[in-house]
Amino acid sequence: MIALPDCKWLTCVKCLSRSLCSTLKPYALIRFQEGRAVTPTEQRSSRFVSLITRDTLALVLAGGRGTRLGALTRHRVKPAVPFGGKYRLVDFPLSNCINSGIRRIGVLTQYKSHSLIRHLQQGWGFLKGEFGEFIDILPAQQRTGEHWYLGTADAIYQNLDIIRAHDPQFVIILGGDHVYKMDYGALLAYHLESHADVTVACMQVPLSQASAFGIMTIEDNGRIREFAEKPANPAPMPGVPDCALASMGIYVFNTEYLIETLSTDAKQTSSSHDFGKDIVPQAVANAATFAFPFRNDLTGELAYWRDVGNLDSYWASNLELIGARPELNLYDAEWPIWTLHDTFPPAKFAIDAEGHAGVAEDSLVASGCIIVGAVVKHSVLFPNVRAEPGAEIDECVIFHDAMVGAGCKLRRVVVDSRCVIPPGTVIGYNRTDDEQRFEVSAGGVVLVTPEMLGQRIRHV
Repeated sequence: MIALPDCKWLTCVKCLSRSLCSTLKPYALIRFQEGRAVTPTEQRSSRFVSLITRDTLALVLAGGRGTRLGALTRHRVKPAVPFGGKYRLVDFPLSNCINSGIRRIGVLTQYKSHSLIRHLQQGWGFLKGEFGEFIDILPAQQRTGEHWYLGTADAIYQNLDIIRAHDPQFVIILGGDHVYKMDYGALLAYHLESHADVTVACMQVPLSQASAFGIMTIEDNGRIREFAEKPANPAPMPGVPDCALASMGIYVFNTEYLIETLSTDAKQTSSSHDFGKDIVPQAVANAATFAFPFRNDLTGELAYWRDVGNLDSYWASNLELIGARPELNLYDAEWPIWTLHDTFPPAKFAIDAEGHAGVAEDSLVASGCIIVGAVVKHSVLFPNVRAEPGAEIDECVIFHDAMVGAGCKLRRVVVDSRCVIPPGTVIGYNRTDDEQRFEVSAGGVVLVTPEMLGQRIRHV
């Protein structure tokens, strides 16, 4: 064991993963305190940034349609959907990679990817190629035949030549549309320590919602015993009958095993070429496949993770950020969420001609917003939103470059980018009227897009 200078980190000179033992590469920086390893749940500052993360390639699956979000994904892929007053959904897994020390990243795109690619080019161009850092955009290119990406596993399979070229020891596969903060270094260290071929990040979900996830049962040592993708009757957790253990769609693979498995799967005509339906169940049957429970590093309790799969969950997740102490802390300097930084001036709250002040209460208001004699309550406003005199905005999420006309009343509304709400418009107070003009969710959230207002579509 070799101690690193001026710190308490030690480096192990032998590879701990049985499928990698022939390489004998130095791995697994593990912090020691008082003679024993400190786990992530014991100390937040124990960050697993090391040779493990440096020898990992991250692949972000960002080509899904996200149809459950309705018109929000009519002109943009789901990972490009704005979130939290400033960000896009894809910023969260990408920020997790950067903060974890993973600087080799590929983003796989397919469906209506223009706004996503534009965001990546403008907001994520700060990595240094001369240091071996990159974010590569990997669109479907029919690299292996006359078809586009047929499933999540096929998407990775079609890029195996790129994986081989980078020669990583580990590949971490991520969804591009989930909201959470995770130290992938801790996940990789767990993968190595478990002698795993595959590790699946997981978390506890209510049994009533479990049919929407891949559900697993595990042994005492964390090895996955059974895995079922979106089962009709999900198995509850032992001792927790109202919850199930669900996959987060985050996978760590030893590269050699991944290449071998995907190559075999590609030849199977009966396969749907999907990680949850095909690859993970196969790995559970014939490889060392372990579950990594995702928990809060400080408390050991369930960590924050949101799927924002439909309009209701999307709206609610945005409004959760308004609270004084939200579960997802966007102001955490130790784990920043990176994104495109705009050049708008500060938000402005102005008095209108009749002396009414522009007011925002319990809200997130981004730069460039101008609130003139309007009242904003419990809402999230993205950059460059304008609210005209007499407008009332309550529990709304309003995307960038939108305008709310004078005297408008909006309640529980999601307003798409560049919408111009005509003066005097009332939305969110009469469901019958709203359903005739807009999309209304099961929970009563109203979605307004430029098309619904008869307005021209521009960049999203």
